[in-house]
Amino acid sequence: MDFSYTVYILLIPLALFLILGLGSKKIKPAISGWLGSLGLGIAFILSYYTAFQYFTNGKVNEVYQTFVYKYTWINFTDQLHIDMGVLIDPISVMMLVVVSTISFMVHLYSRGYMKGDDGYTRFFAFLGLFSFSMFGLVLATNIFQMYIFWELVGVSSFLLIGYYYTKPSAVSAAKKAFIVTRFADLGFLLGILLLSYFTGTFDFQILNDPEGAIITQGVAQSFMGLSVITWALMLIFIGGAGKSAMFPLHIWLPDAMEGPTPVSALIHAATMVVAGVYLVARMFPLFYFTDDGFALQLVAYVGGFSSLFAAIIALTQYDIKRVLAFSTMSQIGYMMLALGVSKYEGHEGLGYMASMFHLFTHAMFKALLFLAAGSVIHAIHSNDMRDMGNLKKYMPITHVVFLIAALSISGFPGFAGFFSKDEILAAAFENNMLLYIIGVFVAGLTAFYMFRLYFNIFWGKQTKYDHAPHESPASMTIPMIFLAFMSTFAGYIHFSEYITADRMPFEAHFNVTLAIVASTVGLIGIILAYIFYKKPTNLADKMVAAFGSFYQWTYRKFYIDEIYLFVTKKIIFARMAAPMAWFDKNVVDASMIGIGNSTVKTSEKIKGIQSGKFQDYAMAFIGGAVVIAIIVFYIWTK
Repeated sequence: MDFSYTVYILLIPLALFLILGLGSKKIKPAISGWLGSLGLGIAFILSYYTAFQYFTNGKVNEVYQTFVYKYTWINFTDQLHIDMGVLIDPISVMMLVVVSTISFMVHLYSRGYMKGDDGYTRFFAFLGLFSFSMFGLVLATNIFQMYIFWELVGVSSFLLIGYYYTKPSAVSAAKKAFIVTRFADLGFLLGILLLSYFTGTFDFQILNDPEGAIITQGVAQSFMGLSVITWALMLIFIGGAGKSAMFPLHIWLPDAMEGPTPVSALIHAATMVVAGVYLVARMFPLFYFTDDGFALQLVAYVGGFSSLFAAIIALTQYDIKRVLAFSTMSQIGYMMLALGVSKYEGHEGLGYMASMFHLFTHAMFKALLFLAAGSVIHAIHSNDMRDMGNLKKYMPITHVVFLIAALSISGFPGFAGFFSKDEILAAAFENNMLLYIIGVFVAGLTAFYMFRLYFNIFWGKQTKYDHAPHESPASMTIPMIFLAFMSTFAGYIHFSEYITADRMPFEAHFNVTLAIVASTVGLIGIILAYIFYKKPTNLADKMVAAFGSFYQWTYRKFYIDEIYLFVTKKIIFARMAAPMAWFDKNVVDASMIGIGNSTVKTSEKIKGIQSGKFQDYAMAFIGGAVVIAIIVFYIWTK
């Protein structure tokens, strides 16, 4: 089979970025919207064609094959080199489908949402750059190629978050996202360098070969009881944790909601933020077979804590996009947890399949939630749920699709999220009871805060609006309807038949008992939200008063942002940076300025020597000659 054509999936968005970016002043907005949508539509079709071809014809001896098309870009040694190309295997094909689907839907949706915006063409150019970067990350054949596109994803997210560059909060959010993820990416780069130095390769196939020397023999060098590979993997995971907004590198994600809502759906719900999960999944055999899974345990506990931490904060937020942002962090924590619980006796690899399954379903219902939230914001021009209420009669399509997405993320039986979440909880139950309990509790919290959002927006109080809200245009509702279909039926795909890897012990099973437990907890969360928010009551105010200071801590996001500001301003700046700045200014700069000033003063004193007047030079010449003659005569007479 030949999958070399997949390179066009990469090149089409790049061409769109160049055409729309260079012609942003000349191309009419309507044309740029259609051009961007057409280009991503072609990438969408090619991605689905690739998935169909691969999953129907890509098996040999019941094992899905890996297809690689690459060329050497930079040579370091005979073994160590950086290649550029595309890698086709089960998870890269799955991610192609996810990225192309969400990107295409966002392009279609943005035609209506961004209509009339001054930077309309520029916006579609940035979307093209992001799509190109994400496709390149997904199809990377080696870890350094992935890192290159990883940084391009960071650049494009910076441009899209700060799209409203005249708005100070948007500029601040863009800088915050860029700086936080740069610190995380430093860990990623160090991990890559450490891993490649001791293994002699960047190539995923060599690194992940379960029977290869890297895994079977490991690395002899160790530090503090762990092998060099484990340290490298933990550094690489720091990069993934930053991109996927895991605690404590999560602070950029809520502020990133300053970007246009389609950006939130594309970057911060379904594609960029799952890059960290994809990174761990791409290198899963190396994580799995190294040092009894210590690195995987780190992944599991960071994911579990992040999931719980974000779900608690989501309970108290009023900005609907921030609720969804913390929901995203929580659900990605679920995916990390699932990957981390794959290294235990019995049911090995179940968590890997569950994580990829949830990544797929989450992309559909979370993108739908953001697009539906954008539809609401587009109608009433506010992000605050306290300004909303009873919108079901004004926006029937948005109401129905939002309800479908809320049911799916809550794990309601029959919807896509029910199946993928059950697989995660089954993996945790078999392997780590503490993480299973956290997962079940988070499932209940998720159902509660999602239906708190749903009832406050579409039911709740009879709100008086300045102008009657209206349903969004077809360019916005059609993508939402498609994603609602996927949020309902994507769970019926037999994922365990597709998301496997050669010589890895992956399996999946449906546990009815655990499914009943999780569904019951989710249903309790929905019922409580119904009691609290379906109709105007004072129950929520009573609960706020009952929790007292803990509610304030939760509402203030446990003051993590303030802690970062204290550390950076009061410690790093005041104690370290300020003295260094004083030394630089008063010692280093002053020394250089002093030397310069002394040179200028000296030149002022002696510049008369070079006056340019002939008589001055003649006088100096004759005077010099006389002095020399006197000295010579004196010496001769001695």
